[in-house]
Amino acid sequence: MTKRMKPASADAGLPIGITDVEAAAERIAGQVVTTPVIRSGPLSERFDAEIFLKLETFQFTASFKERGALNRLLALDADERRRGVVAMSAGNHAQGVARHAARLGIPATIVMPLGTPFTKVRNTERLGARVELVGGNLQEALDHALALVEREGRVFVHPFDDPLVMAGQGTLGLEFLKAVPDLDMMVVPIGGGGLISGVATAAKALRPEIEVIGVQSAAYPSMKAALEGREVAPAGMTIAEGIAVKAAGELTRRVVAALVEDILIVEEWRIEDAIDLLVEVEKVVAEGAGAAPLAALELARERIRGRRIGLVVTGGNIDPRTLSFCMMRRMVRDGRLCRLRVTAPDLPGALSRVAGVIGDARGNIQEVVHQRPFARAPVRYTEIEIVIETKDRDHKHAVMRALEEADFEVADISGDTADTARTARG
Repeated sequence: MTKRMKPASADAGLPIGITDVEAAAERIAGQVVTTPVIRSGPLSERFDAEIFLKLETFQFTASFKERGALNRLLALDADERRRGVVAMSAGNHAQGVARHAARLGIPATIVMPLGTPFTKVRNTERLGARVELVGGNLQEALDHALALVEREGRVFVHPFDDPLVMAGQGTLGLEFLKAVPDLDMMVVPIGGGGLISGVATAAKALRPEIEVIGVQSAAYPSMKAALEGREVAPAGMTIAEGIAVKAAGELTRRVVAALVEDILIVEEWRIEDAIDLLVEVEKVVAEGAGAAPLAALELARERIRGRRIGLVVTGGNIDPRTLSFCMMRRMVRDGRLCRLRVTAPDLPGALSRVAGVIGDARGNIQEVVHQRPFARAPVRYTEIEIVIETKDRDHKHAVMRALEEADFEVADISGDTADTARTARG
């Protein structure tokens, strides 16, 4: 948990105020989805608090980004609409701009880095935008987008550091508090800060006592670092690519400094687990950024106990393969999926005996690999690597004990840090 920041009330010196958010809500009404808010019984029990989820996954593009993009586009005058817009994004902002620009008859060009997944490129083109793939990273793509603006006289639609975009994102906060007026806390992911700036502006105006808490991934803690007056280098790739922003916005950081109580930093494995937990308990598919607020609750259990907590699930655009990996990796961490190395005499029937012991212990074998050339055991023995599904960690240990009681040597090599290379008796 980070050091708490002291909030201040909104004043005329901030880039946006509640009137801007309310105007945005009127402007975009009927053109984006008023997304559902649900109370999660399982999560409320898990954290001993009242947990509510705002599901932006129900937007047409499965992301809150439509709100700010639309509010910005609706503010264009006739000449600006004719000239068109340019945006730079590798994901949700691109699709939000593309969808609503097409609806409004505004030419849109989206610049994406060369490494952008094909599915995101295809979806953005399908929504009606022209896509240009330029540059090896977001900065190079941004440079090209700004050059397009200069050369073609178009309007740049910034993904976060724009008062109209910030106000549009803030409409989410209005909806949340209308659905649950007595929230004690809102937990909101932070990338560049557009969403939390708008949400905090709305929330503090409607309910001054509410706490607004930000969440960033450990790989990209740019807003927290900016507010603390230090620089950080991004730590590579993150599953929460929606909040993987190298530098916080200039406008947004002013709002965050004034209205946000705290920023929590979450590790990758916590975000992975939160993605799976949302699927498991609420059947909600969230991308990494959307699951980050839930991941942060594990760091704030005492702080939220007995309170009414609102989590903003910002989007659901996650690759199916990534989703499946998150689910499987959580099974490993929970002990429900394990890889055991069983050393047995290299004799006929040995594998059958091992499988029989596991079956009798009610373990479900998923995969078997014999390791003879690469085994560390003596040549008259064989090492069998077996992937097993179990009910939980205790059941895994029971399977391991059964194998040892049958005179097989066994070790857990599943990569679970709690149990790696430990025998059941150890």
